[in-house]
Amino acid sequence: MRMRYDWELSICLMGFMGRVIMTNDSLHGLAAEFETDAGLMRAAEQAYALGYRKMDGYTPFPIEGLGKALGKTNRIPLLVLLAGILGGCSAYFMEWFASVISYPLNIGGRPLHSWPAFIPITFELTVLGASLTAFFCSLGLSGLPQPYHPMFNLPEFERASQDRFFLCIEAADPQFDTPRTRSFLESLDPLTVKEVAK
Repeated sequence: MRMRYDWELSICLMGFMGRVIMTNDSLHGLAAEFETDAGLMRAAEQAYALGYRKMDGYTPFPIEGLGKALGKTNRIPLLVLLAGILGGCSAYFMEWFASVISYPLNIGGRPLHSWPAFIPITFELTVLGASLTAFFCSLGLSGLPQPYHPMFNLPEFERASQDRFFLCIEAADPQFDTPRTRSFLESLDPLTVKEVAK
């Protein structure tokens, strides 16, 4: 019953100019819509400089440096490198162990540890380990598959795949304060600033 009351209260509270004010329980964040990628980059850099950390940018195409401006790091290259090294070392060890320790065969006086014969399988397992890690880590670290996201609640958000750029500062951010964050986003000269429901 308490949750229903909070929900009704958040829907019934009206702000200036007829805006619905959401409580932090029902608010995912504030989203600012920009017309250009430069506007989004400038907004992301200023938001990061003010201490906002839980934010994300949505664009119709990749923007060089946006991840860095948002304070996000990409761990996938390191994971792919480590998986490739692990795959190559494990393949080489498997072949060495089978040929030298587990089942040594003297064939025509050749050495048991004949490394040129081990290279093709070592290369194949290096590529296999790196490519599988790249695929699954790309999905896992980006949160995919994600059939629902709160940003889908914005009617304007469908243009994020066409010609608009969005910056969403989440309500879970420690620096988030609805009026202060709204005034900060409005100072960046966006097209609109909207509340995003959960």
